Amino acid sequence: MSPAVSPAESLLDALAERAPVVPVVVVDDLAHAVPVARALAAGGVPVVELTLRTPVALDAIRAIAAEVPEVLVGAGTVVTPDQAEQARAAGAQFLVSPGATPRLLAAMDATGLPFLAGTATVSEVLAVLETGRTEMKFFPAEASGGAGFLGSVASPVPTARFCPTGGITPGNAAAYLALPNVACVGGSWLTPKDALAAGDWARVTALAGATAALRAPGQDQLAG
Repeated sequence: MSPAVSPAESLLDALAERAPVVPVVVVDDLAHAVPVARALAAGGVPVVELTLRTPVALDAIRAIAAEVPEVLVGAGTVVTPDQAEQARAAGAQFLVSPGATPRLLAAMDATGLPFLAGTATVSEVLAVLETGRTEMKFFPAEASGGAGFLGSVASPVPTARFCPTGGITPGNAAAYLALPNVACVGGSWLTPKDALAAGDWARVTALAGATAALRAPGQDQLAG
């Protein structure tokens, strides 16, 4: 199956189809980009949200897009309009921002890529919904009320769907995934910094494989 997401396809469904946890990856060494993507895929998680937090991030996206085509690669921590276009040019297949402003939303939309705009309050959720987007990121999830907040939002704002990120761990991921308005979660624990530094790709593969147990009821049908 091609990793690309069509304009008409739900990004959240496309992510959840691949794995219940979207790895949020920080690459400091460009040489780690391709091996970590391959290690995640080997563990059954063919998706990477590579954050634009390091000088090599765009080159890392470019390398993964070119050398690991089976992996759906996105750019995370998109905070400026310029970064949105730079990520698209590097080969990113989706975008994720920690927050949303009118200029940033317009810039991400202009790339033609699917994206998740960050929200942390009901007002921010409503602002994204007003643009016609129903899928968004909830960040920082634990600091902003966690699964309890999202559970409370589900009734008054039933059209909003989320990928919570920030403070998600193997211990609390299942509580988020059980919510009707959560399709998947973002987590950094799949790619520990010390594992990348040591080139311990087997550990990354094992951590990725363990996420299969977190798949919420009903997601098996998505993955079928």
